[in-house]
Parts: sequence; C-alpha cells; structure tokens
Amino acid sequence: MNKKYVPIKATETYQQLMMEYYMEAKMAEGTDRKIAWITSGAPVEILNAADVIPIYPENHAALCSARHESNELAQVAEERGFSRDLCGYARTDFGSLYTGNSPIGGLPKPDFLLCCNNICGTVTKWYQQLQRDLGVPLLYLDTPFVHDERPTDAAIAYVRAQLEDMITAVGDIVGKPVEMDTLLGMLIGGREASMLWGDILDLLAAKPAPISSFDTFIHMAPIVVMRGLKKCLDYYELLHEEVKQRVADGIAAVPGERFRLGWDNIAIWYNLRDMAKKFAKRQACLVAATYTYGWATQAMADDYDDPMDAMAAGYTASYINSGFHVRKKVLSSMVEKYDLDGVVMHSNRSCRAYSIGMYDLARFLEEECNAAVLMIEADHCDPRSFAEEQTFTRIDAFIETLESRKAVA
Repeated sequence: MNKKYVPIKATETYQQLMMEYYMEAKMAEGTDRKIAWITSGAPVEILNAADVIPIYPENHAALCSARHESNELAQVAEERGFSRDLCGYARTDFGSLYTGNSPIGGLPKPDFLLCCNNICGTVTKWYQQLQRDLGVPLLYLDTPFVHDERPTDAAIAYVRAQLEDMITAVGDIVGKPVEMDTLLGMLIGGREASMLWGDILDLLAAKPAPISSFDTFIHMAPIVVMRGLKKCLDYYELLHEEVKQRVADGIAAVPGERFRLGWDNIAIWYNLRDMAKKFAKRQACLVAATYTYGWATQAMADDYDDPMDAMAAGYTASYINSGFHVRKKVLSSMVEKYDLDGVVMHSNRSCRAYSIGMYDLARFLEEECNAAVLMIEADHCDPRSFAEEQTFTRIDAFIETLESRKAVA
C-alpha cells in the first residue's frame, strides 16, 4: 500500500473540461446561441439536444464557496432582504448576480430559465425571483413526491406530458424543433455516463478505497452539467479506467486506511480540503455518499420500454424527492456494500429538504445497521454557520469511538 497520497491523474483533464465549459458559455453570451440557467436535477438532455448551453447556478455557488467568496456574496443577498435561512446556494448566486463578483467574473446572462422541483421547493421561488430579475422566460417541471419504491403510472404520465411540452417550448425559443433522434442519443449517452459514474462509485468498495468521497464530490461536476454529451462519457471512461487501475495496484486514497465512513447530505464546499485532510490524518476514508449517489440513479431506462417514460421516471425518483423508507434503504445498503464503520451526517442549516428526518435516520443507522454516527452542523455554502475547531474536535472524539468499537470487536 502507498504511504503517501497519490494524486488522481484524470484531475488535469477534469479541470480542462470544466474550464472549457465555462469559457464556451462566456463566449456564447451576446451571440445567437442560447444559454439557459438550470437547476441541478432538471432534464439537461433536452437543452443539449437543442444546442443550448446549460449553466448551473448551484454549481457556480459551490465554486464561489470553495474559493471562499460565498460569505460576502450571501451577505449582499441578505442586505437585499433575503433571509439567512434561505439556501446558501441561492443567497450566494443572488449576491453574485447583484454585484457581478464571482471566481469566473459572473455567469453569462441566460436567454431562459429551466427549473425542476425534484430537489426542493426552494428552487421554485428562487427561479421565479430570477425571472423577475432577468426578465426572461421560465420553463418549469413539476415532479410529484415519490411515496413508494417507484413513481406511480399516473406520476409518470403527468411528468411525461410536461417534458413533451418543454421540448416544444425549447424548440420555440431556439427557433427550430428539437430533433427527437438527437434527444434520444442524449438520453442514451446520459444513461451510459450515469452507469459509468455508478461503476466508479462502486469501486470505492475496494479495500483500501482507491479514491474517496471527497474526490467524487469534485469529479461529479461533469455528470451534473454535461449529461448526454460525448465529452462527458469520454471523461468518465477515462476516470473509470484509472480508478480500476488504482484498485489493481492497491493505491489507497487514505494511506493506512483503518476506518471506512459514509456521508449524508451536500458537501461542505468551503471546508472540503481541510476536512479531507482531517479525516485522512486519522486514517479514516469517506467511501460512500448519498450526494454523489444521486447522479448514478438517472439510469432507469431498463425499467421502461419508452425512453420518454424512462426520462420521466428518472427525473421524478431522485433521492430527496422520495420517502423516508427510500433513504433508509439507500443508507443501509451503503453500510453493507461499503463495509462502513460509521456515517457522517451533515445537518445542513440551509437545506431542509435534505436534512429533514436526519436524526431519525441517525437512530436507524445506530440501532438497525450497527453503524456509528457523527452529526455535523453546518451549511453547505455559508461558512458563518460552521465552527471548524469544534467540528474537528468532534471528529477526533468520533474516531476514538470507532477505535474503541474495533478494540471490543
């Protein structure tokens, strides 16, 4: 096993890919090519099939947070009347919109907006406010909550009808119909990329884990913003081959790995590097995360004969648009599959949709799955709601608990 951390070679390709993505969007501003701002769980394949450039305010806010700019931007939004309890992504992006400040010089102005409420209800009001601020059309996809194991037939039909209307609306905006053969190709390519992403996450079950969830938090960006595009599939083929080789070579994301942990909720972007170092120092590796897992669940085409039904199901049955029993099932399967010693649960101040029921889930993990739980209170984007010293002290205490459990076992 390696004694020092071995960097992921594909990171250079990833950085180039994301830089070109933002440069393409910047260069398209003011041209005939259309730009759309889109929520992270919305059907991007439709935009890609119409040659529309999708821009994700959530990803942009995460970038602002990682570059330690979200604090000031969020305060600008609060001075405009937005509550501090509002999603940190939203406050950060509103602050960037109103000031023009951003690590990339601000997002290019969109020609229209595309919002899907399968991640939370906040995005609905967020995008309505963006529509007022920007004065551009808003396309909206309403996905019913999934109470059972899968969406009902009525829910599939309801969402499918909206998707068909959306395809027509996007065609009207760009000035030519969306070619259904092109869209089908995007759906197939997106499914293949999602499956590859899932295979990469599966490889973290190896001992030692070849990469960590902190790595996948970063490398998940293309599956969010480029689903359906060949360059997205190409990238994950490259990353998949490298991760497989790391497993074969016994390369450890955390040299001397002793503890294997899961993560629930959004990453804490502004503290990602320091937290990764903290866990690694204690020889604890995050090997599974519900956040990254969400982008491997779009591959539902095998369950449906019709690709439009498959798309409707895939965009309805997201992790946080499903019932409590689904979360329990996902977490318990992660504990078993990845042989987790414990789970780190991020009680996220500004993401109620993800955090609701978290203490009940923690009790379930401890009592039914025999997994230790560390609860971290923070905000995924706003550092003012995070106490690093206190949190790191709790991490130390948690690791000591795991050591005691291993000693008893």
